[in-house]
Amino acid sequence: MTDAEREPEKPAPADADQRSASEILGDAVGSAARRAGIDPESEASTGHVVWRVIGGWRGIAESVLPLLAFIVTYTATSNLVLALSISVGAAAVFTVIRLLGRSTPIAALSGLFAAVIAAGLPLFTGNAADQFVVGFITNIAYGSAFLLSVLVRWPLIGVVVGFLKNEGVTWRTDRRKMRVFSALTIVWALLFLARLGAQLPFYFAGDVATLGTVKIVMGIPLFAAVLALTFFAVTRLYARASESDGSAEA
Repeated sequence: MTDAEREPEKPAPADADQRSASEILGDAVGSAARRAGIDPESEASTGHVVWRVIGGWRGIAESVLPLLAFIVTYTATSNLVLALSISVGAAAVFTVIRLLGRSTPIAALSGLFAAVIAAGLPLFTGNAADQFVVGFITNIAYGSAFLLSVLVRWPLIGVVVGFLKNEGVTWRTDRRKMRVFSALTIVWALLFLARLGAQLPFYFAGDVATLGTVKIVMGIPLFAAVLALTFFAVTRLYARASESDGSAEA
């Protein structure tokens, strides 16, 4: 009788084919980031990565034109319904373009959904400046989340990069990585809070034209700058870590 016949095969652990919650979350975060064009493992330049993430010229147009249409129309006519209709209409055009380009329905409809939500409040209140309230809430939420993550020593940039680099949360034991990720997370928090601080005075003054202009200026340009800083810093951080490991082995 062979050993295989004498010893019955041991059953696999019940959870052997089950993945942990952190692994599932890591895959979700990593997949979303890579679909957006962020991949620290790639050899792409910082500029190329930033351009992919913002969506190129189409992404810029989708971000700027609906809001610009609202500002110009309302400033020229003072007709709130017309301005909002043109803004939402512009978002709808980009949605159709995305659908024709075989984007996923969620990705295609997200911009239109955001435009409709933003238009709902000013239609209800009659105050054109309320078109920007949803943006204020978004900035408060993101800014607070980034700051809080640093305070509890789970900087969000580290969480995202850790999953993208397939190291989970082991980066938390590396002081240099913790410092870099915490600093970058604070920079992102300041971006959102700076937008809020710069726009609120014009909101309370009812200056729709200036408020919209400030939002456009502090939108993609600042986002692209902070994203470029983040990608460059993370790339350099891991390059130095690899050099240190190589020196230690030598």
